[in-house]
Amino acid sequence: MNEVENEDLVFTLETIVDKFGEEMAPYALGLCQNLAAAFWKCMQSAEAEEDLDESGALAAVGCLRAISTILESVSRLPHLFPQVEPILLPIMQRMLTTDGQEVFEEVLEIVSYMTYFSETISLEMWSLWPLMINALDDWAIDFFENILVPLDNYISRSTEHFLTCKEPDYQQSLFKVLSSVMTDKNIEDHDIEPAPKLIEAVLQNCKGRVDQWVEPYLRITIDRLRRTEKKYLKDLLIEVIANALYYNPHLTLNILQKLAVATEVFNLWFHMLQEVKKSGQKANFRREHDKKVCILGLTSLLSLPSELLPEESLRQIFRAVLDLLVAYKEQVAETAKNNEDEDDDMDAWKTDDDEEEEDDSDKEMGVDTEDGDEVDSQRLHKLATQVHAGDEDDDSDDDFSDDEEFQSPIDNVDPFVFFSEIMKVMSVSDLRRFQILTQSLDFHYQAVANAVAHHAEERRVEIEKEKAEKAASGVVGKQ
Repeated sequence: MNEVENEDLVFTLETIVDKFGEEMAPYALGLCQNLAAAFWKCMQSAEAEEDLDESGALAAVGCLRAISTILESVSRLPHLFPQVEPILLPIMQRMLTTDGQEVFEEVLEIVSYMTYFSETISLEMWSLWPLMINALDDWAIDFFENILVPLDNYISRSTEHFLTCKEPDYQQSLFKVLSSVMTDKNIEDHDIEPAPKLIEAVLQNCKGRVDQWVEPYLRITIDRLRRTEKKYLKDLLIEVIANALYYNPHLTLNILQKLAVATEVFNLWFHMLQEVKKSGQKANFRREHDKKVCILGLTSLLSLPSELLPEESLRQIFRAVLDLLVAYKEQVAETAKNNEDEDDDMDAWKTDDDEEEEDDSDKEMGVDTEDGDEVDSQRLHKLATQVHAGDEDDDSDDDFSDDEEFQSPIDNVDPFVFFSEIMKVMSVSDLRRFQILTQSLDFHYQAVANAVAHHAEERRVEIEKEKAEKAASGVVGKQ
């Protein structure tokens, strides 16, 4: 380990850690200490020579990558993260400034692991927020997709501190940098994509607690929406509006009307929902998450009093939601089938020896075959790459990825049950409106509405069953 700055040795170490996973846990602290020391040695050599040669640069990057691999390997052991934090914090603090431009991506990955797998986010880790915000505002726009991950972790996993701390004011600093980025005409659409995702993180994680930010965020969203040309960014910007409606439909509709953009926004939204490519596929809102956000936003409008929503608008929204629910159900089923096919393909490639080796390995490590840490690790990678999910060419799927692994607060909200409950409330509170809405449907939409209602009841039963099974497994686990 004294020669750990050697790039070949670092690569070998990274490979060993990756292969043995949690078995490396007893050595994680020591390895991180040695790798951190080796990294600082590389940096000191660079400062002495006023430049970092290629081998030194590779060794420095390799040290950070190896640290990330160790953190990932012990991701299911959150108690280890506070132990390595004091070792890694000085590296993160220094290298999130202009001093770390050459290793910025690798450092951000470490920050992502530290803010996601640790049980809590410490105040010391929060000290990194201003550094990332300042870098993004100054020179790091090319790293926005990497910065997105830890910022999302801070908002989603330490929401209370994000909301209550006033010195520094994290809410204000986030809005300031997002406003600067989204209103900058010199920044390309692609580079802005993480911005609406962070607005979504705020609206979903802080529901009912950031009313004062809804209008400012809607203003910069609509401003950029009018100028953007890229389809995927348009999707994300419309989804900010959908998230705002789900956050508070009355407040959001009032703001849209106050800004005199309600008709403009909804006309564009409905046009995008209907737009198809040459192949016949829908051109917009192609991920399951996109559809779900649109469903929750539009369905929330149906809960508003009749005087706020004209009957014709109500009917249009109702039909749009039914179409989205059908498309969402079909996509969920297709995803499940594809996952089954992939599992079958993997099983077909396995030999008996492979299966025996895998079983023995799992038994030795005490690991359940359904590895939960893989899901967590994939979530970070998926969130880091989701900005690439756009589709620039009309019929090309090359850039599209249906990254459904990342987590959000709406994961536990079933869109069919949500829609069904709002319609049930309407049928009780405003029966005349409910009858006008449902009886005005043509034969096709009546059939769709009945199918949706039936599926909502099925989902209710399934959800209750899942809750019961989870509760039972929890009791068994405690015995």
